Amino acid sequence: MIRRTITTTGIAGLGVLALGLAACSSGETTGGSDGGDGGDEALSTLERLQEEGTITLAINGEQPYSWVDESGEPQGGTIAIHKEIFGNLGIDNIEVEEVAWDNLIPGLNAGRWDAVSAGMSILPERCEQAAFSAPEIMYTTTLAVPAGNPEGLTDLDSVLESGGDVTLALQSGAIEDGYVEQLGGYDSIVQVDSAASGLETVQAGRADAFALTAVSLAWMTEDMDDLETTGAFIQEIDGVEQIGAGATVFRPDDTELLEAYNEELAKITGDEQAYLDLVEPFGFSAENLPPADLTTEQLCAGDLE
Repeated sequence: MIRRTITTTGIAGLGVLALGLAACSSGETTGGSDGGDGGDEALSTLERLQEEGTITLAINGEQPYSWVDESGEPQGGTIAIHKEIFGNLGIDNIEVEEVAWDNLIPGLNAGRWDAVSAGMSILPERCEQAAFSAPEIMYTTTLAVPAGNPEGLTDLDSVLESGGDVTLALQSGAIEDGYVEQLGGYDSIVQVDSAASGLETVQAGRADAFALTAVSLAWMTEDMDDLETTGAFIQEIDGVEQIGAGATVFRPDDTELLEAYNEELAKITGDEQAYLDLVEPFGFSAENLPPADLTTEQLCAGDLE
């Protein structure tokens, strides 16, 4: 497990701090489990984080969303957004822990970290386990395949139509894993626990393709001679185009933290240039900016039409 600390560049003004220290919800208080004198029992999670000046984020190491570079520094589009937002909330330090995808939400709810920074898709089944911010990043899907695309693959349907002749690598718990399940399942699958493992599986010939978000695979294969990506596509299930929208994940009881986060996030997603200034260096574009009328409530309800 990797733990790194960065200092945010956002400016935490007194007005923002005053907002962050507003009355907390009754369910969002810290207990005396830290072994102290219990003086922090009345603090909400947001107030505790502001008092400590540090927030711990769980990441999965999927580029270009969030990862730790060779120098040990956290990087990525979601990290850039979080440095800005949490800095504006008076939380000047960010620590990250890189963990397996399937452990992100369970570890969050167990209190091992304060939020998940992984561009995680807002899906109904996940909304039953955790609280998602407003949509932050829209994305499509693609396949990483050997150079030359020897199987002539274009999308998940082309894989499934192969009758099992094509072996597909999927990241366990990722949205593409769910797509295949909703399409009726597939027998020739290799499960991996990270984007890097998925690419390595194709490079080693243990799979013919690896499905993940287009922006991730385009970024990660850019300098690879042995792999390429197919065209980006939007998966259809039962005739309905699937909307891929990533967000930051919080514990269900941390309502004040979530509301303060969303207020700062709206300032970014409501200004295209402000959004691009943060995420464009990591390969994201205006196409990844969520539409103003797309809500977390819609996505949690599975309302995609």
